[in-house]
Amino acid sequence: MKPLQPAQKIVIASHNPGKVREIGDLLRPLGLEAVSAAELNLPEPVEDGDTFEANAIIKARAAAEGSGLPALADDSGLCIDALDGAPGIHSARWGGPDKDFDMAMRRVHEELQQAGATTPQQRKAHFVCVLALAWPDGETETFRGEVHGHITWPPRGEKGFGYDPVFVPEGFDITFAEMEPEKKHAMSHRAHAFDKLLAALRTAQRQG
Repeated sequence: MKPLQPAQKIVIASHNPGKVREIGDLLRPLGLEAVSAAELNLPEPVEDGDTFEANAIIKARAAAEGSGLPALADDSGLCIDALDGAPGIHSARWGGPDKDFDMAMRRVHEELQQAGATTPQQRKAHFVCVLALAWPDGETETFRGEVHGHITWPPRGEKGFGYDPVFVPEGFDITFAEMEPEKKHAMSHRAHAFDKLLAALRTAQRQG
């Protein structure tokens, strides 16, 4: 894997401000200059992969080719055991064309009710994050992280985004959206994927 040097510019292949902000926070220790795909007016590619890995690669390669810079993409979602892993890779689509996560969370609750899943044990869920790092020449690496917990209702907290207000991680009685961002960043699915990414980048820097 190619090393990334401090102060090097890297594209965050996302138009989601919350996700860009969270990834930027996680990248800061490396001293990289993060710029979003939206800032560069890069179009959003069609995500037609059937796994988190495939969709992350699609986004990272499109941003790297469009910008001529290394690009980091995240594909993440919520997988609920009682719903056979749904919404999964379609997590954002459950919010409709406007990505309305209030609507998406309501749909999750309604489908769990229909499935007869009413207790935390019956509402087990996990977030998945796959990071894809791509270079303009097409070289790509992926890193996967997960965090497990359960779905609660009604939504609680104002600090997160997406499905954070209905997700309670294992060992806690508060949702991701009720947590201080620093605590969530330290234990989230994205943090676990980033730990693997950072380890690979540091190894590349040493070998480079």
